[in-house]
Amino acid sequence: MLGPVNFAQLLFPDFSLILVGYLVCRFTALNRTVWEQAEVLVYYFLFPVLLFHSITRSPLDLGEASSLIGAGVMLGLSGIAMAYALPFVPWLGRHIDRREHAGAAQVAFRFNSFIALALAERLAGARGQLLIAVLIGFCVPLFNLGAVWPMARHSRTGVVRALVRNPLIIATFAGLAVNLMGLRVPEWLVPTLTRIGGASLAVGLLAAGAGMQFGKMTQSPALTAGVLSIKHLLMPLVALALARLWRLDAAQAAVLLAFSATPTASSAYVLAARMGYNGPYVAGLVTLSTILGLASLPFALGVLG
Repeated sequence: MLGPVNFAQLLFPDFSLILVGYLVCRFTALNRTVWEQAEVLVYYFLFPVLLFHSITRSPLDLGEASSLIGAGVMLGLSGIAMAYALPFVPWLGRHIDRREHAGAAQVAFRFNSFIALALAERLAGARGQLLIAVLIGFCVPLFNLGAVWPMARHSRTGVVRALVRNPLIIATFAGLAVNLMGLRVPEWLVPTLTRIGGASLAVGLLAAGAGMQFGKMTQSPALTAGVLSIKHLLMPLVALALARLWRLDAAQAAVLLAFSATPTASSAYVLAARMGYNGPYVAGLVTLSTILGLASLPFALGVLG
């Protein structure tokens, strides 16, 4: 079990970048207009390169990773089920607006890929990045479907088309195909890919901080309490149970627990806004989730781990 000093050392580099991103966006000329373009660069180029390189640089044994994949998929399905069930919870459901819930449910189970990858590397080195990349590959389609589905009836966005064109999914499955065929990236190209990967983590964490908004955090308190309790309390507890059920080794269990407690995806508010829902409210939830990650990650990795 890691002590509190180790947790401070583990989390400080990533959360300090989030804080820097927030301060730079709010108090300098590098405002949201700049960071929106940075998010596009990370999402469509830098981050897919990192995922591809993380998967291809070490041989992957799907038999060995199958337990982690199974646990990750079950964790994702559990989070989606709990999020969808919120309007039907006695007493709590009466205070939840169904339309607001459709836009905010995704906060309960989605995750910030930038933070997850950075933490996995600190927890288990190159193997940690490989394991989290595999989890991302199998869970991003599931989570995207779970996020879009409640909003789809109010939008003309094609769910299948959005998944097929997702750059993270394309990069992940391309990396898996290359790895399983026994191919390797040429040595002369590795330094370039490594630098791109490092840039994606730094810029992605800065962009997550730049996207934080505090103005709408007090709206819909019952829904806010519900989705954030699932994300930062119930998901880590489910992850612990699944780690034991699937008999994961220490590195796999640590990655799954970190995966479960990572703050929600910073792009959640973009998806909600683009599909006609309350983007500012979801942005407030993302901000709260990022802050709560300072407590839920030590809880998952220290108390439960």
